[in-house]
Amino acid sequence: MNLKSYFEANKGMGVLSTADGQGRVNAAVYARPHLLDDGSLAFIMRDRLTHHNFTSNPKAAYLFREEGGGYNGLRLHLTKTREESGTPLVAELCRRCKIAEKPDAIRYLVAFKVDKELPLIGPGESPE
Repeated sequence: MNLKSYFEANKGMGVLSTADGQGRVNAAVYARPHLLDDGSLAFIMRDRLTHHNFTSNPKAAYLFREEGGGYNGLRLHLTKTREESGTPLVAELCRRCKIAEKPDAIRYLVAFKVDKELPLIGPGESPE
């Protein structure tokens, strides 16, 4: 699937799930991801629990439910590939920076490779 086209065409709600090195799980509501020129998927985040979990575990799952009736959407299994902060790219992509309560807060662009795409509902494929 072309994820760039998909996220440009669909609005909805997303949840990014992470775990720390000891397996303690966190889930947080996140907007649609940014699709970068190199094909990676990225989120802008503050230094909170989700970001902290990536210091010990690069894996995450992103669930996206499309607006409207029914249960349309997808699940993405992700691996962190890089992050940056204070760069022009972070400023360019940050949707909330212009309206944020604390515009000077440090924000990170965290990029991922997509390991697996699954539909929102249903197995998508047999477990490995």
